Amino acid sequence: MPPVLESLTKKLLTSGNLEKEEVIQAVNHLISEEISAESKATFLKALAAKGETIEEISEFADQLRKKAVSVPLDENTRKRELLDVCGTGGDHQNTFNISTTVSLVCASAGVTVCKHGNRAITSKSGSYDVLKALGIATELSPEIAATWLRDHYFAFLFAPAYHPTFKHIAPARKICAAEGKRTLFNFLGPLLNPARPTAQLIGVPDPKLCERISEVLQTIGIRRGMVVCGRIDDACMDELSTLGENTIAEFTMGRALCVSLFNPKNLPVQVAASTDLQGGDSSENAAIIKAILSGKDRGPKRDAILLNSGAALYIADAASSITQGWEQAADLIDSGKATEKLNELIEASNSL
Repeated sequence: MPPVLESLTKKLLTSGNLEKEEVIQAVNHLISEEISAESKATFLKALAAKGETIEEISEFADQLRKKAVSVPLDENTRKRELLDVCGTGGDHQNTFNISTTVSLVCASAGVTVCKHGNRAITSKSGSYDVLKALGIATELSPEIAATWLRDHYFAFLFAPAYHPTFKHIAPARKICAAEGKRTLFNFLGPLLNPARPTAQLIGVPDPKLCERISEVLQTIGIRRGMVVCGRIDDACMDELSTLGENTIAEFTMGRALCVSLFNPKNLPVQVAASTDLQGGDSSENAAIIKAILSGKDRGPKRDAILLNSGAALYIADAASSITQGWEQAADLIDSGKATEKLNELIEASNSL
């Protein structure tokens, strides 16, 4: 192990927290192809065992975003609210692609949505997989992504293409995963959108993470954010749940962070079971999304989309509350605007 990384690992093993300069050193070692995956994995396991502080997570996110490929947004697009909606994964609930569907609904409302995502890792279908199955371009160059955000109010940023240095971290993550060890990168992904969104709705699989990740979002400069974890039977999901109580950590820049519990019982939620929200592979989930956006599926899956879209529209300042956002999302679907947006994006993809 290189002397610097060894020194940092020893500090972590004695419960010492990393300073900013030490995080910078750690990042430079993690992305280096000269350092072994085993050395990197040892460092990451030590950091996880100590427990990452808000300051450490924020600094890692900031430094890794600086290494990302930037998106050249024009001035007018940058002035808009730029929204990202995503879950960290890891809840093992096998739900269909809720956050991707929500992103399309929000784009149909005129909200600029920059969806940052990847292929499936902990599920059968990641955002990359289902968008590709829908016929939407998933590997846009930074310049084309900027144009899509300007003209279509939606673009997908394929994480590996915008974070080329991550290929040198992947082997270490695989070592940790094989040992059943989580790492910083299990919840870092949603914090690394290279377009630097101003508003984010993030789902996490543990309610204890809601406040913590919200504080990180505040630290890295997100104007408005919401981190959620929903109850689903005796487990949790990294989305807002229509099946039980939700933990929500919400903030607006300049105001104190608020943590609360939200129960959707006052919304017109249909009686459902966890199996009603499950999806399949990318083709199956693409069919589910089309059915929801077209208004053909009016069951529990639609309810899940209305609830999460309501929260996303609220965070993007397109609705005054989650309830109003629910109603607005229903109107977008029932009026055909959501399907129009889907078809617009497919047509734009075909013309590339």
